[in-house]
Amino acid sequence: MLERSHVADANLENLHHHLAGAVASTISNGGYLQGSVNTRLSSLGGKEPPGQEKVVLKRKISLLRGISIIIGTIIGAGIFISPKGVLQNTGSVGLSLVVWTVCGVLSLFGALSYAELGTTIRKSGGHYTYILEVFGPLPAFVRVWVELLIIRPAATAVISLAFGRYILEPFFIQCEIPELAVKLITAVGITVVMVLNGMSVSWSARIQIFLTFCKLTAILIIIVPGMMQLIKGQTQHFKDAFSGRDASIMGLPLAFYYGMYAYAGWFYLNFVTEEVENPEKTIPLAICISMAVVTIGYVLTNVAYFTTISAEELLLSEAVAVTFSERLLGNFSVAVPIFVALSCFGSMNGGVFAVSRLFYVASREGHLPEILSMIHIRKHTPLPAVIVLHPLTMIMLFSGDLYSLLNFLSFARWLFIGLAVAGLIYLRYKRPDMHRPFKVPLFIPALFSFTCLFMVALSLYSDPFSTGIGFIITLTGVPAYYLFIIWDKKPRWFRRMSDITTRTLQIILEVVPEEDCHKL
Repeated sequence: MLERSHVADANLENLHHHLAGAVASTISNGGYLQGSVNTRLSSLGGKEPPGQEKVVLKRKISLLRGISIIIGTIIGAGIFISPKGVLQNTGSVGLSLVVWTVCGVLSLFGALSYAELGTTIRKSGGHYTYILEVFGPLPAFVRVWVELLIIRPAATAVISLAFGRYILEPFFIQCEIPELAVKLITAVGITVVMVLNGMSVSWSARIQIFLTFCKLTAILIIIVPGMMQLIKGQTQHFKDAFSGRDASIMGLPLAFYYGMYAYAGWFYLNFVTEEVENPEKTIPLAICISMAVVTIGYVLTNVAYFTTISAEELLLSEAVAVTFSERLLGNFSVAVPIFVALSCFGSMNGGVFAVSRLFYVASREGHLPEILSMIHIRKHTPLPAVIVLHPLTMIMLFSGDLYSLLNFLSFARWLFIGLAVAGLIYLRYKRPDMHRPFKVPLFIPALFSFTCLFMVALSLYSDPFSTGIGFIITLTGVPAYYLFIIWDKKPRWFRRMSDITTRTLQIILEVVPEEDCHKL
C-alpha cells in the first residue's frame, strides 16, 4: 500500500507540473473543443518513472469476454417480457418465426460487415470511427453528439427501469410496485454499473460473463420445457401456422423493424477493438458464435412459447415468460423476474462498458472535452468517459418521456449503422490495398446497407412526426460542430475556464492522457 501511495503521489506531482506548462498551449490553441484531430495533452513527461506502467487501456478482452459483451448486450428484457411486436405485425405464428430467423441472418450480415471493418480499421469507437474514417468529421461528430446527449442516457434509463421493476417484483407479488421505489432501485443499479466499469475492466468483464450465463440459463429454462412439450405432441398452435390475419403492406416491414431492434447490440465489440486480444481472429469469431447463439435462442424461445401459449394469449400477455413459466413450472415461475432483472443488468453493464469507449475515442479525436480521453493512473480505465453518463442518465430517469425520445431517434441508429457499412463498400474501391485479415462478399454489406436505409425510410413513412422531430434533434449537431469544433476564436475567459475545469477534474479523478500508442 505504501509503495502504491508513492506511485500515486508521483503521478499527481507530475500531473501538476505538466499541466502548469500546458495552460499556455491549451489557451493558445483555443481550448479543448476544436476540430483538430488528437489535440489532447501529450503524455506526462517524456519518460516513465522506473517501475511505473504505461497508462494505457490494456488488451483484456478475450474470446469469451468478447462473446459475453455481444450476447450479454443483445439479450435484454424483450425476449422474456414482450416479444409480440413481430407477431402483431405478421398475423401468424409461422410467418413470425420466419421473420425472427431472417432478422437473425440480416443481423449476422451486419455483424460480419463490422467484423471486416473492425479488423481493417483497428481502432475502438465502432460506428463513430468508421464514419470518421470514410465520411469525415462532421457526420461523425453528429453521431456522437446525439449518442451522448440523448440516445445513450435514454436507452440506459429504459433498460435500467426494467431492471428496477423486475428486481422488486418478488417483493410486491400481491400489490403494485411504487413508482418511486422502482426509480430509486434503478438509480442504485445505474450507479453500481458506473462504479464497476470505472474501477476495473477485468471485474466488469467477469461479471458480464456471469450475467451472460444467467441469460442463457433463463432462455434454456424456457426452451427445454418447450421442447418437451413438442415431444409430447403439443403442436396445436402450429397447425395452419401461416393462417390467420394477413400481414398488411405496412405490417410486414414493421415486423422486420421490431425483429432487427431485438437483435441490436452485435456492434458493441467494435467499440472496444483496441482492448481485444488478437482482434484479427477474436472479433470475427466472437461475432459469428454470438449471432448463432442469439438467433437460435430467439427462434427456439418463440417456438417454446407457442407450445403452451396461443398467438392470441401471447399478444394479451404483459410478461410472456412469466405466463409460460406459471403454466409449466409452477412455483419456480417466481424466479423468472430475477432472471429478467439479471438480464437487464447485463445489458446495462455491457452497454456502458462499450459506449464509454465511443466517448473516449471521440474525445481523443478532439470531438468531445479532453478530460473524456483520460485514463485512471492505477485502474487503467477511461473513468471520465464512464461517469459522464451517470448525471445524464439520472436526468433522463427522473424527468422526460424516455420512450418518446427513443422513438424520435430510433431512425438515427440505423442511418449511421447503414452509413458505416456502406463505408466498407467505399473503402473496397477507394483503398483496395488496405490490410484486410477478414473479408466478406460484397453482397453482404450491400444487402445490409439497403436494409438499414429501408428501415430509415420506413420510420419516416410510418411515423413522420416522430421521425421529423428526431431528424431536427440530430441536425442540432451541425451548428454544435461549427460552434465547439471549428470556431477557434472562443473568448479568453471560456478557454481559461475550460482549462481550469480540465485540470481540476484530472486531480480529483486521478486521470492522465493515454500514452501515444493508439496508432496501430
